[in-house]
Amino acid sequence: MRKNWKYAAAGGLAGVANGLFGGGGGSVLVPLFTGCCGLDQRRAFATSVAVILPLCALSVGIYFFRGGLDFMAALPYLIGGAAGGWAGGRWFKGVKMPWLKRIFGLLLIYGGVRSFL
Repeated sequence: MRKNWKYAAAGGLAGVANGLFGGGGGSVLVPLFTGCCGLDQRRAFATSVAVILPLCALSVGIYFFRGGLDFMAALPYLIGGAAGGWAGGRWFKGVKMPWLKRIFGLLLIYGGVRSFL
């Protein structure tokens, strides 16, 4: 039962990030999955994707009903994101874990720097 609270808290933090920023829940989940929930890094990456899908769908619904969503502007990103997601999923098993960690870390640093500029 105690682990369920950790998992629910991790999901809650990811949901807050997605709701506030329109994304970023996965970057919250991966460290929580590894640090608090005891998942290995590769499983944490994959599990975060499975958790983020419904959170993103919920956020899209809320943004849509509040009038803050432009589907036509999002369409090219959706197409590119689907292609990138497919490619990343295919490559995921073949990339060594130290490189996955480095790439993930660089993405977090890039996002942090961009948020300040």
